[in-house]
Amino acid sequence: MRALFYLLLFITACFGYTETQTANSSPESQKSSDKVVHAKSIEELQTQLEQMLKEMHVPGMSIAVVHRDGPEWIAGLGQANVASGQAVTKETLFRIGSTSKAFASLSILKLAEEGKLSLDDPVHKLVPEVWFENRWEESDPIRVVHLLEHTTGWDDMHLREYAKEAPNMTLREAFDYDHHSRISRWKPGTRMAYCNSGPAVAAYIVEKVTGKSFEEYVKENFFIPIGMKTATYFQPDSKSTTTLYHNDGRTPYSYWHIIYRPAGSINASANDMTNYLLFYLNRGAVNDIKVIPSKDLDRMENPATTWSAKEGLKGGYGLGNYWTVQNGFVWHGHNGGLDGDLTEMAYMPDIGIGYFYSINTSDEKAFLKIGEVIRAYITSKLSKPSVPAAVPLSAKATDYAGWYELDSAREESMHFLECLLGKVFLHFKDNKLLLATLEGNLTYLPVSETQFRYLPKDKSPDPIPTLALLSPNSEGQFFQLGLGMQTMKRIPTWLALSEISVTAFVLLSIVSILIYAPFWLLGGLCKKRRRPLERAMRIWPLMAVLSLIAAIAIIGCSSYDMIPRLGNLTVWSFSLFLTTLAFAVASIASAISIWRAPKQDVRRNVRVYSTIVTVALMTATVYLAYWGIIGLRSWS
Repeated sequence: MRALFYLLLFITACFGYTETQTANSSPESQKSSDKVVHAKSIEELQTQLEQMLKEMHVPGMSIAVVHRDGPEWIAGLGQANVASGQAVTKETLFRIGSTSKAFASLSILKLAEEGKLSLDDPVHKLVPEVWFENRWEESDPIRVVHLLEHTTGWDDMHLREYAKEAPNMTLREAFDYDHHSRISRWKPGTRMAYCNSGPAVAAYIVEKVTGKSFEEYVKENFFIPIGMKTATYFQPDSKSTTTLYHNDGRTPYSYWHIIYRPAGSINASANDMTNYLLFYLNRGAVNDIKVIPSKDLDRMENPATTWSAKEGLKGGYGLGNYWTVQNGFVWHGHNGGLDGDLTEMAYMPDIGIGYFYSINTSDEKAFLKIGEVIRAYITSKLSKPSVPAAVPLSAKATDYAGWYELDSAREESMHFLECLLGKVFLHFKDNKLLLATLEGNLTYLPVSETQFRYLPKDKSPDPIPTLALLSPNSEGQFFQLGLGMQTMKRIPTWLALSEISVTAFVLLSIVSILIYAPFWLLGGLCKKRRRPLERAMRIWPLMAVLSLIAAIAIIGCSSYDMIPRLGNLTVWSFSLFLTTLAFAVASIASAISIWRAPKQDVRRNVRVYSTIVTVALMTATVYLAYWGIIGLRSWS
């Protein structure tokens, strides 16, 4: 029986999932392979990287490998501008995306040290003019710490906010432009869901407290003291910065002026990022002068507000700084992504080493492979952290067996898919916790009654627990995984199986319409086989499916320019609105055609089949309408 459930999950994945990407990507676990060839010297590493750039059509990159006592390698490789042949140097500015967010946290921590505010201050108390909605505000107010740890419960920025081009817009004006994403979907301080507007509101608090623009405050208190001499939040001179490219490595993007600059606007060179890494590795000191106390960096690196953090899971997303586990090593830092640029800054404070790299294209596959090669060189002579021994599975843990679904969607617009595709089946076997997901089975070993570490296949095991079973509360039964960055809620077995079965039924019905349509169309060419009364019962389901395919195709074709195409009122976004609306209209018309067709004039098998697929289409229409997908206006 369980094999059938897995089959249904697989069918759902194959036919129902369309992945979309937005800028300022959230942190995700990226597992490195043990099979990467380790470079033995900087010269070998440079040769490897240059070959990879050529093979994967990445124009150029900025890189730094840094030890606590100084840099080992700072360089620019490849081209900053393909058309002019301008080379990347260690002075070339790259956009570092969400890696920028840490400066909002650093600024808040500095003001807290000065007694001007507290991480626990309610946001409404500090900036009542910034609109947000939290129906738990009286008992569970949104606090400053929630803005920085992404535990406000807010939706991420909407496409309309991403697409707004206003280089001179102030933060206050940006918040007033569109506030609908700042609505708490759960009690603040329980679940983590990546949200770009949170750090921006924290930055506005800095402006309100200091009377300075956030960019000016950061420059005076961090850029200059740290030695980030050329870093800037604003568009730099074209001669000093790289051009950003599509995945083909040739088609450039225009410079993107993000309305929430503190969330991801910094331009920085390899030299700048080298000094930034030294700042972390020397625990807040630059040339033996303290810029910020080391305890503040400790606080940045450790989460405190998620359920799992409160119940003892050490790792996760802290204050603009998060943990990742890569091939048996634990790193701190942050990544970043903009259209045409991907960045990673990571370090191991206990060992005293870190790295930065940025590429001027959005090719995530190339980005991940380059990261593997860099980490392979850095860790080749290091001993991996010891792995905690597995303990016997407790009776308390086995009570958590069952079905779960994602309960902490980053983007509410994608929640309708995550409700269907984010399900997992948690069970236990041979003293192991097993998760059956659409991506395959995941294995975890217990290290305490409620905490588990990941055991990947053919790779180094995780040295820290990354999954926590949470104490049941009034909202239900949960576990958090990915170092507390994903929250899964238990659902009844009947509900999970019903949703999976209905999803499979709808998808198989859609597929059957596509398979059946060519035979019906060809048959219609023959006069003897034409049946006018059955025509509408066949045409409308086909029109519904074609409308759905067109909507998916629009999203797919927009993927590399999604923000300007779908975040504004364009031919693309309006076509998406029309196709989703057409799907609903055609599905309803299909139901009407069956109801109005005389029973005696329609063959029984045609009526039965048409009824089945129409039920499937109407089920999909009702579900998509509930989630606001029918008549989707992505620009609003």
